[in-house]
Amino acid sequence: MQVFGPKELQSDVLQKNMCAGCGACVSLCPYFKTHKGRTAAMFQCTRESGRCNAYCPKTGVDLDRLSATVFNHTYTGDAIGNFTAAYTSQKSSSAGDGNVQNGGTVSALMKFALKSGVIDSAVLTGRKGAVSVPEIVTDPEKVFNYASSKYSTSPVVAGFNRAALNGYSKIGFVGTPCAVTAMAKIRSNATELADFSDKTGIVVGLFCTWALDTRGVEKTLKDKLDLDSLQRVDIPPPPLDVMTFTDSHRDVILPLSEVRPNIPLACAYCHDMTAEFADISVGALEIEGGKNRNVIIIRTDRGEKLYKDAVAAGYITGSPLPDGVMEGLSKASMNKKVRAFTRLTDEKMLNGDAERPAVIINAPALGKIMNSKGGM
Repeated sequence: MQVFGPKELQSDVLQKNMCAGCGACVSLCPYFKTHKGRTAAMFQCTRESGRCNAYCPKTGVDLDRLSATVFNHTYTGDAIGNFTAAYTSQKSSSAGDGNVQNGGTVSALMKFALKSGVIDSAVLTGRKGAVSVPEIVTDPEKVFNYASSKYSTSPVVAGFNRAALNGYSKIGFVGTPCAVTAMAKIRSNATELADFSDKTGIVVGLFCTWALDTRGVEKTLKDKLDLDSLQRVDIPPPPLDVMTFTDSHRDVILPLSEVRPNIPLACAYCHDMTAEFADISVGALEIEGGKNRNVIIIRTDRGEKLYKDAVAAGYITGSPLPDGVMEGLSKASMNKKVRAFTRLTDEKMLNGDAERPAVIINAPALGKIMNSKGGM
């Protein structure tokens, strides 16, 4: 497939408000920068093709190519993607103390991966007020400083680009589905470099239905709490239908109807809820009594090894999923696929319907999704 350049990236993504704010085009050259969740072209670049466009999760996402890269087979269109096992998990005693959200599984995994040498660095997302900031972490004892959900767009792939530029070669990465898609494009050698090497050590994906535009969040919250001391953002399980923002003094609870206008347009075109191209995917266990536990989905051999080693070392626990969890997760994930692919189809952004398609998907997989009616 032809790789286009920054001109097409601007016209197809930035100018159409399709940017997911993942930072895949940042820290590659001086031309693209990110600020408060927004990406902008600082200068005009005349390259006809480039990594900025090749890595973007909103341009030319060839699902067969990404699936072949990560799983060695074509894309199937299954509800939650390729996986070998799924469990409920949480941080355990050997991981130490930390101010985690939900079960703390992700932080414990990344701490163990650094301690055991599986990775030589971890690209995690920190917070400066309401702004999500990617950081390169090499000290296992600092991993828990970056725990807790942010719910705002994060240029975390820019952190990976920076880590690779700095010479790290076994990079641990944590990101939402759009960022994980960008990572899969990077891992697929999208620009077909002769000396390419995969510099990821482990990729951990986070379940995500949507994120929030940082500037919109700041505007919504500016008179309600101290943004500079924002510490935690959470969405309690249904049926509450609210979002909680916590600063150093208090909780502010807003109805989701007040928050949703800050969801970027790009989220409406996203077909991936569970970060399908990760080695391991993790989300909250959203059932009664599920507080402080996670769902963990094992997708690859290296993901399975990290999970089993972390359990054996006492960093996380693992136990069977409660009845109905996988069915509910599959239904929600397939619903997101149906909504996204319906929109992509209607707007002629798929396959040969577009001069520069946003997504390329094989006919059997698309048929499976569109005929599912949101079911399993």
